[in-house]
Amino acid sequence: MAWSYAATFFWVGSGLILFPFILNKMPAETVGIWNIFQTITVMVAILDFGFQPSFARNLSYVFSGVKSLRKEGVAAVEDTVYTAAKEGVAAVDYGLLKGTLVAMQRLFRIISLAAFVLLATAGTAYFMYILGKYSGDRTDAIAAWVLLIVLNCYDLYTLYYDALLKGKGYVRRSQQIMIVSQSVYLVLAIGLIFAGLGLSAIVASRLVSIVIRRVLSRRVFFTCEMRQALSGVEADDPKEIMRAICPNAVKIGLTQLGSLAVNKSAMLIGAAFLTLEQVASYGITLQLLEILCNCSTVPYRAFSPKLAQCRAGKDLAGLRHYYLLCEAILLAIWIAGGSVAVLFGDDVLRLIKSQTMFLPTAMFAVMVAFHLLEDNQSMASGFIMSDNRIPFFIPSLLSGAATVLLLWLFLDVLDWGIWGMVLAPGIAQLAYQDWKWPGFIIRELFVEPKRNGKL
Repeated sequence: MAWSYAATFFWVGSGLILFPFILNKMPAETVGIWNIFQTITVMVAILDFGFQPSFARNLSYVFSGVKSLRKEGVAAVEDTVYTAAKEGVAAVDYGLLKGTLVAMQRLFRIISLAAFVLLATAGTAYFMYILGKYSGDRTDAIAAWVLLIVLNCYDLYTLYYDALLKGKGYVRRSQQIMIVSQSVYLVLAIGLIFAGLGLSAIVASRLVSIVIRRVLSRRVFFTCEMRQALSGVEADDPKEIMRAICPNAVKIGLTQLGSLAVNKSAMLIGAAFLTLEQVASYGITLQLLEILCNCSTVPYRAFSPKLAQCRAGKDLAGLRHYYLLCEAILLAIWIAGGSVAVLFGDDVLRLIKSQTMFLPTAMFAVMVAFHLLEDNQSMASGFIMSDNRIPFFIPSLLSGAATVLLLWLFLDVLDWGIWGMVLAPGIAQLAYQDWKWPGFIIRELFVEPKRNGKL
């Protein structure tokens, strides 16, 4: 967890350090375009459709000693195998591991091709429409868009490396790689911004950092011992592995699609109704809240391989321990960080002579409250998902659809402006998901065991 916080500091810190240069050197219109780029990147990631976290979770099961993968639930392992897995010496079924690797490589090759087709056609059409409102350097913006297409396609093509490290439990090494790649990104981006390259500087720097991250990830996972072990076995049927992983992966993908509609549709839909300056203010406020989100969910991300291991070993006490720890840190960071951001955020922007300000205090405070509830239910959903169950994919889709509908109502019919962007996602989530899944996991971990006399 310490390395996870260090990596998050670099992930968040690189953004915070880069932020003043972007805000100081670029007009609000350009900041608005950059926010749209970031939203598009998040939307493209949905093409993964839940397979990366599903592969990571199932790889954790493999490295915990399971001999088969299931469509739902986890194949139990013997107590001695579970104890050995906790000590890092579990007997791994390398045939199952090799088959999973082959399945991942084939799948992400197809996904990256789909991303290229979508970005080169529909994505380019949308970008050219937005560019019609842009009065800045159009050549730089178009170059940045081309680089963004390359970045997203390469990122998806090599995304399975993240699943490999996470599934193996290489949390520390994964975070060290993140620190190296983010450091490169920061140095390059600042240098290129001062060289006058604008948006293209930021995207090019991000592309270089991802290439470095993937190269280092490959070297860490595919050690001499790992390559030797994999070369000496025949891979299990990748098609059978995909049949086991696919159902829940699709459910996760649908869940992510709903979450994307909740959290990101306001930016894209709002850009069609509001000025780029208004979108920029909403965008930098949202980015700051996403920084708090990254910080508050570090423990859950760091312990996710452990959660899968606890599920394989039916270790309820371990799950309760991790849930209480993650919940306490999440609440502490949101209460403290959110208060500081609302009270002093604009003062910091004035200090760096930013051309773009955060949203007004009332809007900012409401967004903090909504995002706290969103993170809380998202973490609860993750604990449920660690048992290879996805009961929340339909409610997530409904919340996403409700968000889009409310955005249309608030922005077009009622003409509420930025308030519409702020309220629509929060109201959609508060109606059901924000209380359903935290209550679900609390009952599973604390209430029902006590009722059955096991707590």
